[in-house]
Amino acid sequence: MDLNQTDSRDRKNILVTGGAGFIGGTLIRRLLIETDFNIYNVDKLGYASNLQQFESFKESKRLKNFFIDLLSINDLNEVIKICRPDIVFHLAAESHVDRSIEGPEIFLKSNIIGTFNLLQALVLYRENLASLKKSNFRMIHVSTDEVFGSVDEGYFFSEKSQYKPRSPYSASKAASDHLVKAWGNTYGIPVIVTNCSNNYGPWQFPEKLIPVVINSALNNKRIPIYGTGENIRDWIFVEDHIDALLKVAFQGEIGESYCIGGGELKTNNEIVEMVCELLDLLRPIKNKYINLKEYVSDRKGHDKRYAIDNSKINKKLNWFPKYKFKDSLALTVNWYLENIDWCKAVIKEN
Repeated sequence: MDLNQTDSRDRKNILVTGGAGFIGGTLIRRLLIETDFNIYNVDKLGYASNLQQFESFKESKRLKNFFIDLLSINDLNEVIKICRPDIVFHLAAESHVDRSIEGPEIFLKSNIIGTFNLLQALVLYRENLASLKKSNFRMIHVSTDEVFGSVDEGYFFSEKSQYKPRSPYSASKAASDHLVKAWGNTYGIPVIVTNCSNNYGPWQFPEKLIPVVINSALNNKRIPIYGTGENIRDWIFVEDHIDALLKVAFQGEIGESYCIGGGELKTNNEIVEMVCELLDLLRPIKNKYINLKEYVSDRKGHDKRYAIDNSKINKKLNWFPKYKFKDSLALTVNWYLENIDWCKAVIKEN
């Protein structure tokens, strides 16, 4: 899809919240490479934020960063006045389940109140837009499949699935989804909600499963696996997720929700084994890396299985994952091997 040649080519100002994060940063880099749009990144620079991923764009005049917290409504209103966005991608969120169990309050503040403040700011902004810019404006709220809880074998999440969040993180994201939909209905904000499965790829913060396995193995540390390791997730390469978000933003229907999954259902055991096999090949040592595997006490309220039915986005927007899991996992592992110093520095800081 040539974004510069879409019917939405008048949408030139793109605001991304949480753009210094893993998915937000990947989105921004794609937009800088593939379009001539002006990109505005709003990020509070939390522990998982990373500006190094924009190093090759530091001379770009099309990327402007605003380091503010969405909890500051006055700062947010001022930034939106400056940016005058045509599309808002809302990705800013606290997203680590373990951290939400240890300290849920920040998740309520960031994911619920932060989203509320953004919606209120956009209501005010949109009231004063000229008719053409108002008709082109839209907000894409990027959420997670975890809001649906856990699904039994043989069943899949869809846009019709009931919300059943089971952790402080997923509950806060479910609340933000409901706020977005309510503000769309009540105040007329043109919103679209996406619910995506587990992402992986370069630049992911090293507390998520795949980078944890890589870093533990390379440092000859035990590789922790919750419970029996049989919990199942639907995995998607981050670049496929970005493709889907762009399809949704420029071709999606206002007021709709779209589930986005990679169609790669893997147990945690399978993920650890595949990463270790790649490391055995790419960075061999005397023993097999899988020998470092260690089962640890299960996460509280650990969801058993996530799986997404992609039928709607397949049929309505002609989106399908392009990357094969083995190929994109190898690409990811190679990237971490080449950027191990960044990983070490991030881990040391946190």
